Amino acid sequence: MKYRNLLPEEITLLEHNGNRADNWADVQIEASAPASSLSRIENCRFSGTVRFGAFEKDFEKPGGVCKHSGLRNATLHNVTVGRDSMVENVSNYIANYEIGSGTYIENVDLVFTDGPCRFGNGVEVSVLNETGGREVKIFNRLGAQTAYVMAMYRHRPALIEKLNALVEEYAASQESSTGRIGDNVHIRNTRYINGVYIGDNATISGVNRLRNGSILSNAVAPVCIGHGVIADDFIICSGSSVEDNTTITRCFVGQACKLGHGYSASDSLFFSNCQGENGEACAIFAGPFTVTHHKSTLLIAGMFSFMNAGSGSNQSNHMYKLGPIHQGVMERGSKTASDSYILWPSRVGAFSLVMGRHVTHSDTTYLPFSYLIEQQNTTYLVPGVNLRSVGTIRDAQKWPKRDARRDPDRRDCINFNLLSPFTIQKMLKGIKLLQNLQYSSGELSDVYSYHSTKIRNSSLRNGLRYYRTAITKFLGNSIIKRLENLPAGASDEDIRAALLPTSPEGKGLWVDLSGLIAPKAAVDALLDKVAEGKLDLKGLDEGFHSLHANYYDNEWTWAYGLYADFFGTPLESIGRKDVARIVNLWKEAVIGLDRELYDDARKEFNLASMTGFGADGTKADKETDFSEVRGDFESNAFVTAVLEHIRNKEALGNDLLSRLGE
Repeated sequence: MKYRNLLPEEITLLEHNGNRADNWADVQIEASAPASSLSRIENCRFSGTVRFGAFEKDFEKPGGVCKHSGLRNATLHNVTVGRDSMVENVSNYIANYEIGSGTYIENVDLVFTDGPCRFGNGVEVSVLNETGGREVKIFNRLGAQTAYVMAMYRHRPALIEKLNALVEEYAASQESSTGRIGDNVHIRNTRYINGVYIGDNATISGVNRLRNGSILSNAVAPVCIGHGVIADDFIICSGSSVEDNTTITRCFVGQACKLGHGYSASDSLFFSNCQGENGEACAIFAGPFTVTHHKSTLLIAGMFSFMNAGSGSNQSNHMYKLGPIHQGVMERGSKTASDSYILWPSRVGAFSLVMGRHVTHSDTTYLPFSYLIEQQNTTYLVPGVNLRSVGTIRDAQKWPKRDARRDPDRRDCINFNLLSPFTIQKMLKGIKLLQNLQYSSGELSDVYSYHSTKIRNSSLRNGLRYYRTAITKFLGNSIIKRLENLPAGASDEDIRAALLPTSPEGKGLWVDLSGLIAPKAAVDALLDKVAEGKLDLKGLDEGFHSLHANYYDNEWTWAYGLYADFFGTPLESIGRKDVARIVNLWKEAVIGLDRELYDDARKEFNLASMTGFGADGTKADKETDFSEVRGDFESNAFVTAVLEHIRNKEALGNDLLSRLGE
């Protein structure tokens, strides 16, 4: 935009309207601005270099109130105000800021940038260990996967040193003595903003303090910062909201997150679709879909993802010896029941439920989908039982639907699959582990001991069954998917050709990098390039997204070698009859598991669940009241979905069997 100096008669008009300047030669207006724009500037004080655009637009506010763009009752020092913006009623001043077009600023106290500022980039967050050692340097382009590596790959010091150097280089590139408030921003009734970059279309209302941070709002995914918020040393990504007296210090808030209702967090990372309300977080790594809603809940020094924390959930990261040095990991999909407690260090396997108080440092990573239940100060483990839980399946269905990211530039790679090489490899190890317990302690033992937990005999046997069923389901899904386009009458050679892997990657161990499920060898190769200086932060990010995009091809490469061990049939020599046998086993597993889900859902409709219904009435009143509120079991949305799933899967299997001629 081109600017020009003011004419003498324009200066006279401005002074007539109560405006003053240290030096009118340093005040400029948009070259093409109409003369009427100057009449929209009243009672302002200018110092340093001040520039402003034309003021021709009206802002229509709720209730039908209209305000014209312009400058009124404000002190501006080294400020540029864009076209059709409004700045009104600034108690102290605005200094060292560029303000975009169409922006509305009203009733603010102090907005300034004081010296060179990086706007939150390069701030060290002491995640997981409050005393240090796993610091993550936050920056505007940080994703969950890069943060995971920075926090958890400390066994590769050269890599961490290189990553920190790259982040420092990026942070330095963001350094400026002038802050920016973007286009179409609304700032109202806000007290203190110091060194904050504010992106387009952000709404900031009633905020107490924002200091040294970036608000990465844009027109597609605006950010809302609400009443009473205090934020220091932070980055808030697109589509997120931080409201209602929330306090954050040294925090990264990822895309489409919601923090509110007085939530308090320090030295914590929140990635896509996290929600935090009422409670408190300290030094946590909250991967995608970490949710906590309760005032009595404290999350501390833990790594989570796809996690729901029950009311009163709590963890301890020190034992009154060397301080808060301990950490814990709850793998993806884990939950805590009300009033649960875990003494770190501990590791909870994927998709597990924790109930009660646990102080024995258990590690159940190879026994996913389990319950950890405390009884008389003892941790009892129920392996695999969550595979038949209606709650687990409901969660898996709701996560993709609740992905609120609208920004096309999605920072985090998120794989929603319950069954994947990551969880199946753990089940395979879990089967061997449970079998070894049976062998060492005897099949008739009442209770088995494992990693500071107890496993009852019946739970162990059921766990073996659940894991075998889930593996059958996964491998059956995979082979049916590979053969979905197989023509009728295809030969055995055609089948083998269709089943050949198409990706060289996928063999060996798989890892979950806070939402990204990928082969460890491929991840290590990517990180090697970073450590060697062959990839920058953008290249690393693109590498993670490439692994995410190629998940299913890589998954098949991994699964291809399992059929020989699990079904006794190597795919290199498989024929129609072998495929038909696997499909029939798959149908039995899927339908059997769905039947157990159906039975689990029915428990929500038994007479005990009707307690509290039909106030002051008879049993018939209770049942009628329950039906009016909760509906009928057979018409419940989840129940009908399960029945539909059974029909669809049975039809899918039968279709392949018919094409095989079996």
